[in-house]
Amino acid sequence: MGNSYAGQLKTTRFEEVLHNSIEASLRSNSLVPRPIFSQLYLEAERHLSALEGGSRVDHEEEEEEGEGGLEPNCPPNPYQMLPPPEGCCTTDGFCQAGKDLRLASISNEPIDVPAGFLLVGAKSPNLPDHLLVCAVDKRFLPDDSGHNALLGFSGNCVGCGKKGFCYFTEFSNHINLKLTTQPKKQKHLKYYLVRSAQGALTKGPLICWKGSEFRGRQTPAGSCSGSLFPPLDSSGPLAASSSEPTPGANPSVPMGAQQAGPASDHPSLTAAATGPTVFNGKDSPKHQQLVKSKLSATPRPSALGILTNSGPPKKRHKGWSPESPSATDGSYPQGGGNRAKYESASMSYMPQVGLVGPASVTFPVVASGEPVSVPDNLLKICKAKPVIFKGHGNFPYLCGNLNDVVVSPLLYTCYQNSQSISRAYEQYGASTIQPISEETQLLLTVYYLVQLAADQVPMMEDLEQIFLRSWRESHLTEIRQYQQAPPQPFPPAPSAVAPVTSAQLPWLAGLAASSCNDSVHIIECTYSLAEGLSEMFRLLIEGKLAKTNYVVIICACRNAAIDSCIAVTGKYQARILSESLLTPAEYQKEVSYELVTGKVDSLGAFFSTLCPEGDIDILLDKFHQENQGHISSSLTASSVTKSASLDVGGAPTCTSYTLEPHHIRPFQLAVAQKLLSHVCSIADSSTQNLDLGSFEKVDFLICIPPSEVTYQQTLFHVWHSGVLLELGLEKEHMTKQRVEQYVLKLDAEAQTKFKSFLQNSFQNPHTLFVLIHDHAHWDLVSSTVHNLYSQSDPSVGLVDRLLNCREVKEAPNIVTLHVTSFPYALQTQHTLISPYNEIHWPASYSNGADLYPENKKYFGLSEFIESTLSGHSLPLLRYDSSFEAMVTALGKRFPRLHSAVIRTFVLVQHYAAAMMAVSGLSQMKNYTSVETLEITQNLINSPKQCPCGHGLMVLLRVPCSPLAAVAYERLAHVRARLALEQHFEIILSNPSSGITVGKHFVKQLKMWQKIEDAEWRPQTYLELEGLPCILIFSGMDPHGESLPRSLRYCDLRLINSSCLVRTALEQELGLAAYFVSNQIPLEKGVCGEALESDTEKLSSTDSEDEELATEGSTSEKRSPVKRERPCSHDSTSSPLSSKASSSVLGGESSAQPGGPSQGEQARTPQPCSPSEEGRAPGDKQRLRVSQGPAVVNRHSPGPAPQPDSGLRTSQKSVQVSVTSSSSQLSSSGSSSSSTVPTAGTLVLQASHCSMTKACQQPPVVFLPKLVYDMVTSTDSSGLPKAASLLPSHSVMWASSFRPLLSKTMTSTEQSLYYRQWTVPRPSHMDYGNRAEGRVDSFHPRRLLLSGPPQIGKTGAYLQFLSILSRMLIRLTEVDVYDEEEININLREESEWHYLQLSDPWPDLELFKTLPFDYIIHDPKYEDASLICSHHQAIKSEDRGTSRKPEDLYMRRQTARMRLSKYAAYNTYHHCEQCHQYMGFHPRYQLYESTLHAFAFSYSMLGEEIQLHFVIPKSKEHHFVFSQPGGRLESMRLPLVTDKSHEYIKSPTFTPTTGRHEHGLFNLYHAMDGASHLHVLVVKEYEMAIYKKYWPNHIMLVLPSIFNSAGVGAAHFLIKELSYHNLELERSRQEELGIKPQDIWPFIVISDDSCVMWNVVDIDCGGERSSREFSWSERNVSLKYIMQHIEASPNITHYALIGMRKWSSKTGTGEVREPFSRCHVHDFVVLNVDLTQNVQYNQNRFLCDDVDFNLRVQSAGLLLCRFNRFSVMKKQIAVGGHRSFHVTSKVSDNPMTVVPAQYICAPDSKHTFLAAPAQLLLEKFLQHHSHHFFPLSLKNHGHPVLLVDCYLNLGSQISVCYVSSRPHSLNISCSDFMFSGLLLYLCDSFVGASFLKKFHFLKGATLCVICQDRNSLRQTVVRLELEDEWQFRLRDEFQTANAKEDRPLFFLTGRHI
Repeated sequence: MGNSYAGQLKTTRFEEVLHNSIEASLRSNSLVPRPIFSQLYLEAERHLSALEGGSRVDHEEEEEEGEGGLEPNCPPNPYQMLPPPEGCCTTDGFCQAGKDLRLASISNEPIDVPAGFLLVGAKSPNLPDHLLVCAVDKRFLPDDSGHNALLGFSGNCVGCGKKGFCYFTEFSNHINLKLTTQPKKQKHLKYYLVRSAQGALTKGPLICWKGSEFRGRQTPAGSCSGSLFPPLDSSGPLAASSSEPTPGANPSVPMGAQQAGPASDHPSLTAAATGPTVFNGKDSPKHQQLVKSKLSATPRPSALGILTNSGPPKKRHKGWSPESPSATDGSYPQGGGNRAKYESASMSYMPQVGLVGPASVTFPVVASGEPVSVPDNLLKICKAKPVIFKGHGNFPYLCGNLNDVVVSPLLYTCYQNSQSISRAYEQYGASTIQPISEETQLLLTVYYLVQLAADQVPMMEDLEQIFLRSWRESHLTEIRQYQQAPPQPFPPAPSAVAPVTSAQLPWLAGLAASSCNDSVHIIECTYSLAEGLSEMFRLLIEGKLAKTNYVVIICACRNAAIDSCIAVTGKYQARILSESLLTPAEYQKEVSYELVTGKVDSLGAFFSTLCPEGDIDILLDKFHQENQGHISSSLTASSVTKSASLDVGGAPTCTSYTLEPHHIRPFQLAVAQKLLSHVCSIADSSTQNLDLGSFEKVDFLICIPPSEVTYQQTLFHVWHSGVLLELGLEKEHMTKQRVEQYVLKLDAEAQTKFKSFLQNSFQNPHTLFVLIHDHAHWDLVSSTVHNLYSQSDPSVGLVDRLLNCREVKEAPNIVTLHVTSFPYALQTQHTLISPYNEIHWPASYSNGADLYPENKKYFGLSEFIESTLSGHSLPLLRYDSSFEAMVTALGKRFPRLHSAVIRTFVLVQHYAAAMMAVSGLSQMKNYTSVETLEITQNLINSPKQCPCGHGLMVLLRVPCSPLAAVAYERLAHVRARLALEQHFEIILSNPSSGITVGKHFVKQLKMWQKIEDAEWRPQTYLELEGLPCILIFSGMDPHGESLPRSLRYCDLRLINSSCLVRTALEQELGLAAYFVSNQIPLEKGVCGEALESDTEKLSSTDSEDEELATEGSTSEKRSPVKRERPCSHDSTSSPLSSKASSSVLGGESSAQPGGPSQGEQARTPQPCSPSEEGRAPGDKQRLRVSQGPAVVNRHSPGPAPQPDSGLRTSQKSVQVSVTSSSSQLSSSGSSSSSTVPTAGTLVLQASHCSMTKACQQPPVVFLPKLVYDMVTSTDSSGLPKAASLLPSHSVMWASSFRPLLSKTMTSTEQSLYYRQWTVPRPSHMDYGNRAEGRVDSFHPRRLLLSGPPQIGKTGAYLQFLSILSRMLIRLTEVDVYDEEEININLREESEWHYLQLSDPWPDLELFKTLPFDYIIHDPKYEDASLICSHHQAIKSEDRGTSRKPEDLYMRRQTARMRLSKYAAYNTYHHCEQCHQYMGFHPRYQLYESTLHAFAFSYSMLGEEIQLHFVIPKSKEHHFVFSQPGGRLESMRLPLVTDKSHEYIKSPTFTPTTGRHEHGLFNLYHAMDGASHLHVLVVKEYEMAIYKKYWPNHIMLVLPSIFNSAGVGAAHFLIKELSYHNLELERSRQEELGIKPQDIWPFIVISDDSCVMWNVVDIDCGGERSSREFSWSERNVSLKYIMQHIEASPNITHYALIGMRKWSSKTGTGEVREPFSRCHVHDFVVLNVDLTQNVQYNQNRFLCDDVDFNLRVQSAGLLLCRFNRFSVMKKQIAVGGHRSFHVTSKVSDNPMTVVPAQYICAPDSKHTFLAAPAQLLLEKFLQHHSHHFFPLSLKNHGHPVLLVDCYLNLGSQISVCYVSSRPHSLNISCSDFMFSGLLLYLCDSFVGASFLKKFHFLKGATLCVICQDRNSLRQTVVRLELEDEWQFRLRDEFQTANAKEDRPLFFLTGRHI
């Protein structure tokens, strides 16, 4: 709530004074500021010379001397204007007679000017744009030199004609100048008026009063000729453009910090007004439209002129009390930033400037009517500064003691916003809906104030919602059709059926206020608000408003409009509201100022008088002297008793203390994976914003706020996560300095480190850099603010300057990840982060299912709030009512002190008193609160309970650093006097510095953590685990520091209650966030019910019981889950050891002396131990219990159920504790002296380490009452009130017309809510984002991760980095088949070898002599039938056993290989180089392509084949088209004689199906950029999808009849087309004179999974044919291999050329011979000319390449395999031949059918299958051919004879291939006895005589396969098969196809 409103001042004047004052304060070394308002209002004659340091100093000396009160610069009494006569006109610009005097209005009217008089223009302070016309006797005006003007005045009114005014005072009253200072003609008569040529009266030259020659000389050049105060219009160019933040609109930067530097440096920004300037209580007409047209009216600076100005004022205004000197430090120029920063939208407010002294947040308001004097002793009497909220209408001018009131326009703004609500509906066309009336608004405000409780503070958000709801109700019917109203959480507003009139208003308001016991007081004025304000001040001074919190002043006399204002006079409310108007910087400054000037001494003096024995320090000293000897001896005693639990080695041990090992929790992994999938989705989108395929590794930089502890903590996380090793950024032994390279603290040195990061990213385009901005809600200040005010603080706007710089935004290899617990300020209408790029921490439960089971439960804000609701235990969130009462009382006593100072002093006093009480000064118990005493007792006693001295941590949050220092000094002093230095440490934390811990405690920590390093010091709070300490946590914001598990109490009683912003509030509460072990909740049985009823404060009794119940609250015992402890068997608290009990258990104590056995202990729960029993705020109950007869020991019967205990204390010590505790019990009730506990008790305590309990429950949090109420109260949707606060200081609500957040909203919905309803303030770094002119203003590579505080986000994003790195490596790696060649041992050991090892190419003649190796060595045919080439006895064990068909793919061995730069890629790869190749280049349209038909006839098919080519425009040069007509004629082929190395001669054909995404068709890198012709061969139905993914590739589309065909059809058509094309090219080029044999006859047929190619380099040691050699393999481009093969001599003599399949197991044997004559697969170079008469079988699905190889060999053609080349084949899990699934044709369910069902008897009822007949045949034979050939099974000496066709009969059966073609080469079969004969679709070449050449075993089987039953019979007859073979009717079969699918038919028979 701000207090800015425009005073009676000219804005220009205000600007110049403000700037000069700031500049002066910067230059001066003194602390005393120049009072601005005296310059503004007194308008003393001032030098307009440029500011001189000397004059400033003189002035300061003068001021310092003048503090006495007699000096001339003491404030005079304010000028009191006479009240105007009754009934006269008081309107500005008119005289009292009501006549218009404004020059603009009367310039053309005739004016009667008496002789000797001149017309002059007077300036009214209320009408800066107008001159008032006056007639003045020229004797009283100066001559040209500024002299000879008579003293006095004589003038006439030109309006009403009244003459003879002899006093300027009288005259100024008449013309309504309404001055606040003594009227002077020199000041107000400014210009001569002259008649223009047209006769109109215009402004003439300046009246040259004495001294104005300086003025003329010093005025800046631009304004010499014009007016001294240029009107708004003329200063246009000087106005700040709205896109630049103006100083006043910068919530997060103190204005002083921004304004450092002379005003002239930033001419466009001296206009600091943030809203339309307000004139006379209304918007100036210029800005009316702005307010009307913009709902949110984002702050726009007014256009203002610039003038330099300096010089001391002659007099000081009364409002400037001499006791408010300004900043405490010369480098802090005074400036109040924009105080209205918490309001919903800045409508018309001006910047407030707190140059008065930090405490004064006053600002005079534009007034109308007479001024109201603020009484001098207001603050002294009222005990608080009243806060006056300007409401409707005009607001009077205040004068006098302005220091003691605060005025704010927030309510006015709220009213304005609510007036504009209905405009939100205009877009729906509901123009008739009226806005809520002013009267209703005011009445609703009164209703709201009436229902506020005495300890509640009014909030604008509540009021806005009330207005909205009321308005909705009154227009419900009209609204229903536009919007459904959500329920609202406010008291029912009166239904506005009949509108309230202004006459009824005061009466209705009074009626509403009558019920509230005078907490709201209504004052009705008849004339103006001034009288109401005066009345209020009078009542305040008279003390009549003591019970009144709010005064509503209503003036309803004016015709239609009303004037109103509301004054908050309640001391509590007024203090909170006035302090909430300070920015954090001003708050700090105010506090520092009070500390430095010694204002707080009175507070200290007051405290010292409270002590019963005089000054506390005297008592402390006395105690110190008395107890020096005694304490040391008691310490040794305690250390002796600790030896009770020493272990064998003699050193004390505590098994509760184990530091957590680092491991990733399921949640963190889930979030890391979500992050990864978001990054992948950015990469997968078509926007090409992130090319993951081009990155080889990951690098990162983590940016964190400038907190040393956070920095060390992040280094620790990075070090221990192992992420640097995993990313390959560091080696094994890395140093801390190396880790520091990856974490950037955003301080003054950050820029250089960041620059090197940017440079690094620029130099390494193949590294993906992740820029992690942790704690991203911190410092969202725009860099423009820094540019303007760079001298002030170098870190201002640093995040914006670094993370949002152009280089980061444009770098294609930088991804920015913002990480924060409070993302709200990054979720505005202007955010850079797309809602799709937000990752929210997942909820642990969804629909009741535990999504990520963990052994820990997170305990965050909602769980803390839940603990306040459940009635089972003491809440974990509490407030301290006695502390609050003390603070309120002192606030009244010391009204001038900031409440933060008072709260700190009270709390420190409470801690000091509690320490004294615990140390034995029991009388001090009355001077502390029960809560503080509980904290202190547990802090001091906890180390005594543990053998190692582990204790608990108390976090004391003191946001203001100077106050933290005060608290530290005081507590350290008290601790020293009480000799407690060895008991607990006090640590003062400051964000900018590290942790300082005393030597004694460092030694303890090193011992506990087993650290050897002598130099070690704790650097993070986590390393303070187990240290008993008070951590004073200072700094305005926590910066993400994690706290150890030993944190027991989180004392937030000092957090600034003005931080009522969601981010600030949740940030403070986030300090207590915790993980607790996730186990079955304790039975909440009788254990502590006695404690729950009575929560009154415990009167100070000195029972030993209270002294001993050292450990906190019952919540610990009963909190639903226990805080995590790393190992369930480590605990030192015995299940039976217990101190004095205070619970009532029915029946007797049945404690078993022995305790359960070890095993049982590990399993059974531990009874509630006393230290877990809390002392409730009211412990009367416990005393009652202790003294009653029913007292029993607290331990429940032996193995009572309680989880997680496992104790290792010996039986003996258990017994000791039981007895000691019972004996203790008997005395505790009666004992009333604070005795030192007995030795028995110490043993007992030794078994209770506080760490055990610390790990089982969350800390207890103490809050200020105001914050507690805010957090625990809920709205109607069940959402905590705090959630509906403004989300962050740096944003504002876009409109008050907004629904409420709802409890059911997910994080994503909340984000969308804030994105819709909040806008950044001008100082926010996102403010200018929408101005870039793009609708889509999101940055594509920016992500936001949000999750609750301390939940493990750091671990999650570090895990993300490592899985991202793994994925990138995975992207650059492929799984390639890695199988060694099969059947190596069966290779022919003939004497024919290719002996020339180092030959680059095969020697044709030598090669022809090599025999063909029929045996298949390709591992993919491991289960294919072996092909016999001569009679050999193959042992059955030489062949592997047959595999199940489903294992075939699964079990093939693969190796993971890194992709080389020569790899072939799938569609997911897009790098810069191959964008154009792929056709996705952003500069090109998606490549156009045309469809061309191409037909050729083929005799074997008996019909013409019609193929289609899809040819992109960019590839048309590879083809020949007819001219004209453009019909495709042929594909260009090069010449055999071409020797160019620029291109690959052979066209490459790749048949593919089902692999449009995964097929490796991007050969750009494989071909090393060389030109090549690549054709994809696709099925017709897949053409569209392939074309979409590969727009720049040529497609050959197979005819539709082949849609269900296998790879054989594609190979067949490729080869036939190529031969046809060869003939076309020969005839075309023959016309050009080229011989037919010179046309290049080769094509490449390549699989779609060939990924890389390798070459083996041989080193023979110089001898060409040596058998000794060494070799190595390297990756090469396909271009290299193809050009090498194409350069082979006599290449056209080879029919088929191929290469090895790569294997890591390749041995020397395989590469010894450079060339082999054997089968080739996968990647073949085919000579279509030589193989003209050898065809692929177009029906084949499997083994078609083996079949073709055998045909080529039998045709006498050469097959050559280059053994030194190898191809790597990628494992692709989709598509290919696996895309054929055999399913039933009838049933819908896609059940797989086993191969045995693939054939059936003809005419049977067998289920038909939906699969091609050929596929069923091949699959059946592969798995079940032994049914047909039983003799052949494992009978390798007697193979099955295959004629003209190789079919795979399974690995158990060997085959022998022969060709029936004449002149074919076949193996010698004379010595073979075959065990079977397979005739597959045999043609006419197979005759009866041909078959008679072969010999068969008796009982051998025959299988004839034909297209139909008829041809089956014909074949049997034609081949005379019945002569040698016996057939039976039942031996006929068919494939399980329906008739329309053309099944194949079989006939089997036996050899006779």
